[in-house]
Amino acid sequence: MAKSTFERIDKNNAMLLVVDHQIGLFQLVRDFEPDQYRNNILAHAAIGKVFNLPTILTTSAETGPNGPLPKEIVDMHPNAPFIKRNGEVNAWDNSDFRKAVKATGKKQVIMGGIVTDVCTAFLALSLVEEGYTVYANADASGAMSKQAAADANDRMRAAGVQVLSTFAVVCDLMRDWRNTPGSLELLPYFDTYFSAYGYLARGHAAAISRGETLPGETE
Repeated sequence: MAKSTFERIDKNNAMLLVVDHQIGLFQLVRDFEPDQYRNNILAHAAIGKVFNLPTILTTSAETGPNGPLPKEIVDMHPNAPFIKRNGEVNAWDNSDFRKAVKATGKKQVIMGGIVTDVCTAFLALSLVEEGYTVYANADASGAMSKQAAADANDRMRAAGVQVLSTFAVVCDLMRDWRNTPGSLELLPYFDTYFSAYGYLARGHAAAISRGETLPGETE
């Protein structure tokens, strides 16, 4: 197994790929509940907006049963390169997609796709071979079973792909709450896509602005 090193995600050297998050393929995802996974792919796409990352959208045979990208994602990135592959399963086999990736000038790739064992894994492995550092967003990659996802993640890790969560991607890009983007930009992002942290922040604000300590509550 290839040794995985802790290479920090650098917001100045990273790109975001949205790979085949198509409404037809969405129906193949069985390792997440539908509402949860919809939230996950929107959260993934929004990373590019929050951190101003070069973002590339791609679909595979979208005029067939795979279907188009969700409108929310397309509207989120109206000026992003959008590579509509007619037949290639592995996005790296498409010359327009390769050109778009290389044109970013970045060497770190944050990506997620449907399905994990094909759309994510095939491209991630190809990118590693090309010398890119690849961060596969496990939350934004959906598979037909938890076993298929686990096997695909093992395969990618063995090749040096770093498999991590959306929260880990965002926190490594931010690094410090005092940065820009920092708390001002990320707390609204968390409130939209990560309600647990969003409500934690809301609760903290409410406690300061209108709360009082109850008997027995303090340390």
